Amino acid sequence: MPTRVNRQTVDLSAYPDLLVLYLGMRVNHLYGIRTFFSFGRKISQSVASQPDGLLLHEPVYYSFFPMNMGMRQYWRDLPSLLAFARSEPHRQWWLDFLRDSGGTGFWHETYSMRGGMEAVYDDVPKPLGFGRFAGIQRARGPMFGSAARLGRADDGSPAVSETELYKA
Repeated sequence: MPTRVNRQTVDLSAYPDLLVLYLGMRVNHLYGIRTFFSFGRKISQSVASQPDGLLLHEPVYYSFFPMNMGMRQYWRDLPSLLAFARSEPHRQWWLDFLRDSGGTGFWHETYSMRGGMEAVYDDVPKPLGFGRFAGIQRARGPMFGSAARLGRADDGSPAVSETELYKA
């Protein structure tokens, strides 16, 4: 017996600066499973602390082989997201990861209600998402930080600076 579809939508007018992030961690090597699960606990704790501007956090399973799982997050605005990214302990986790990915790869893609999209792929062996059709380039110079990749003026620096990451 056919049923009627209960079709619904949302009014996002109260969220003019909304950002949606898809984030993922991919296990590249067997020892990366340990890194993967340690980050899972850290992320759960940080979400439980309810950072200002985080509207919703949802787990997402992209694939089991290779293990690639992550989350979808909705943020009120870019300043809230950047404040979280620059705060401790997130900033230190990010620096540590960028210095040694522990057998994993990390990626995120950001979509902005105000316009603009950006992505970064760290130690991801095969292109995915935007990288599958738009091509990959090095995340250096103006392409290093997410605010710049979104084309937004931002008075702060990225959570981790190029100088800090690539210092001798």
